[in-house]
Amino acid sequence: MQRSFFAKNPSVLVFLALLAIFTLVVTVLSEGFGMGFISTSFIKTLGKTLCLCLIAVAMDLIWGFTGILSLGHFAFFGLGGYMIGMWLMYERTRLIVVESLSQAEIPPTSAEVVDAIGNQIFGVVGSSEFPLVWAFADSLFLQLALVVLVPGILALVFGWLAFRSRVTGVYLSILTQAMTLALALYLFQNDSGLRGNNGLSGLQNLPGVTASQDQVSLWFLWASAFALGVGYMIAAWVVSGKFGSVIRGIRDNEARVRFLGYSVETYKLAVFTLTACLAAIAGALYYPQAGIINPAEIAPIASIYLAVWVAIGGRGRLYGAVIGAAFVSLLSTWFTGGQAPDISLGFYTIKWVDWWLVLLGLSFVLVTLFAPKGMGGLVDLWTDRRVPNRHGADLGPDDGALREKEASE
Repeated sequence: MQRSFFAKNPSVLVFLALLAIFTLVVTVLSEGFGMGFISTSFIKTLGKTLCLCLIAVAMDLIWGFTGILSLGHFAFFGLGGYMIGMWLMYERTRLIVVESLSQAEIPPTSAEVVDAIGNQIFGVVGSSEFPLVWAFADSLFLQLALVVLVPGILALVFGWLAFRSRVTGVYLSILTQAMTLALALYLFQNDSGLRGNNGLSGLQNLPGVTASQDQVSLWFLWASAFALGVGYMIAAWVVSGKFGSVIRGIRDNEARVRFLGYSVETYKLAVFTLTACLAAIAGALYYPQAGIINPAEIAPIASIYLAVWVAIGGRGRLYGAVIGAAFVSLLSTWFTGGQAPDISLGFYTIKWVDWWLVLLGLSFVLVTLFAPKGMGGLVDLWTDRRVPNRHGADLGPDDGALREKEASE
């Protein structure tokens, strides 16, 4: 009798239970719920952290399980933010314009309303006309679809060109970083249609919603937790079956998997596109909580930080990616937010705002050298998963596969 997905992956249920408990506790202690032990600003920080955990899961899927060190996934993260940010900014500006023009003696035409909206949005870059990329900005449904479609198509095209050319290793990493840099440089231009260096702002204000930020921050926390839970289940499902065995084989020995008759490029492309979509969904939930998105958010250094989070958490372990992203991002908020006390050495004062990146880089080096399993390895020690006891069961998925006793002889 074939066991269910959760029966074969009990760690997924544990993760979902812990995520639900965390969300419930934070909700009860929040200002929006009424108890007020956790401030609204910290609720937003926790919501953004959950989004970063989701993109870390995507990064672990492409790097930890497939062996592709992508330094461009924050580009997909940013694109997801831009897609939803366009609707948020358009609709919020439209409501303001309609309300102001409604006081005129002569009702404005639809063309005048559109011109006024365009002037409000693009006046900062010396324009008032809507670029082509804003063609669907007035439709929430279409913009939500573009959150997944635009990064997904970009990943599909880029991945197809790269993988069919059999670019691997550090060369592929450089290509993904170049893609991110090219996108960031394009978005910095005022004629890109996305307000250049100014980016999209005021995203924390949901159009037509009269609820306070205390309540809105909770909504986004719930949405971020739900997205992380679903994304974690999808990633766990991908790596648990035959597909997961193949991509792990690609990671360990790509040539052998190719000689066995598997279409390596197809598997790589599928994982690359899937993780790009997960990253985009994370970005679409992150930036409304941050309130602003600009091209600096998707600079190549951001994708390098993402790789550091996964490495510190322990790549090849989905829960390790979540632990690493949550730990490092919250610690970064504490250090760079001025909450960490400075240390005076007499001749020099250590200011953690300036030294945080040095500490992060040192941590990455130490983890790589002395703890390659990362923080997730501590979970393995606790659950005693270092040497699975199969009691003579088949090591492979087929009957007659090499058994534990035979493998040790």
